[in-house]
Amino acid sequence: METPQKATRINLFSIASPQMRAFHMSWFAFFLCFFAWFGIAPLMKVVREEMSLTREQIGWCIIGSVSITVFARLFIGWLCDRIGPRLAYTGLLLLGSIPVMGIGLAHDFTTFLLFRVAIGAIGASFVITQYHTSVMFAPNCVGTANATSAGWGNLGGGVTQLVMPLVFTGFVTLLGFSEAFGWRASMFLAGLLCALTGVAYYFFTQDSPAGNYGELRAAGKMPASKSVNGTFLEACRDYRVWSLFVIYGACFGIELTINNVAALYFVDYFAYFQSMDTVQAVGAAGLIASLFGLMNIFARTLGGIFGDAFGERWGLAGRVKLLFIVLFCEGLALMLFSRMSILTLAIPSLILFSLFVQMSEGATYSVVPFINKRALGSVSGIVGAGGNAGAVAAGFLFKAQAITWPTALLILGAIVTCVSFLTFTVRFSEEAEREAREATEAALADRRRTVELAPAT
Repeated sequence: METPQKATRINLFSIASPQMRAFHMSWFAFFLCFFAWFGIAPLMKVVREEMSLTREQIGWCIIGSVSITVFARLFIGWLCDRIGPRLAYTGLLLLGSIPVMGIGLAHDFTTFLLFRVAIGAIGASFVITQYHTSVMFAPNCVGTANATSAGWGNLGGGVTQLVMPLVFTGFVTLLGFSEAFGWRASMFLAGLLCALTGVAYYFFTQDSPAGNYGELRAAGKMPASKSVNGTFLEACRDYRVWSLFVIYGACFGIELTINNVAALYFVDYFAYFQSMDTVQAVGAAGLIASLFGLMNIFARTLGGIFGDAFGERWGLAGRVKLLFIVLFCEGLALMLFSRMSILTLAIPSLILFSLFVQMSEGATYSVVPFINKRALGSVSGIVGAGGNAGAVAAGFLFKAQAITWPTALLILGAIVTCVSFLTFTVRFSEEAEREAREATEAALADRRRTVELAPAT
């Protein structure tokens, strides 16, 4: 949807405007959701030993953790169009915190898997984050706003690889808890933080620059919620949405997969970890695995920044060309990483691979806001669901007994390289190009006026 008063610049050190409050609250909420979503991943060595999990069972946990998110993202995008991002995020955080805390009650594979599946619902937070920033920021900077908010949110996937082992170690070594209780207490703490953030989101944000959807509809300043009926089907009929669905599966889906397997991958396939005890191995592998997610602090933002820059120079087609370049490079970098068997070579190749994965994600969502403004929530939800669908598909490679994990990564790299050519199917009409160009020029002009008037005000 189109809303007036969109911000034409990102003032990172301000929370005075509703646009910047939404920006900071949305990335922080997504950060905590991502942190909780993959909080158990770096602790899986402990869980595997306690519950005697087989490789196939771990594979089902990987698949389960991202499966329900496909449906949750489809639903939450539609819900944002109807009730607004503020209420949608509040509800998701409060409800999603329950299985995060509740996984500590699991004592066998079946109950652990059920909680792992349920936790995946909080992954829908990504769609709300992208929706909220798309509503708040103008075309000249929306790609950067989307990429930065999502990137800093995805950062939770790297931070959790680093922090959760430390929290676990603190419970075990400092407080004297058993390893079985330590990982459970760690997850309870992550869930509690999500719940508290849900309450904060309700009080500190609003749906759009003009106000909350409910108030705007009551005042006749916004169409009734029934006006969005049919937007989901409208988005489904656009082949470009499904191209982006697959493309996002080839970047964000890969990131989710790596977040799930990285710590165990290093423990099982690199000799450096074999002589360590459980606590040491968990900490060391988590530290290295965190490097992948920590790249989100700037890498996804780069995808958005370059997307906006390519958009200013070459229009919407320029945004799509950038997406092809970074996705193609991602596939090559993943194949390179899969061939590394020496830790000192694997780490830099992991960082290079991470750079292109996250730039691809940022470039994707520099395109999404221009596909269908009336069905923004539905488009965001469908494309976002593609990321999880890709992770589900990738998960079966890591479950297969006949395929080693390095081989699985090689296959995924080849698939990503092929998928990059699908970007050429994402095209825009001359009218869409003209509208985007005019909107960008207007936003840039408004930004220049704001800068010129700033000293006088």
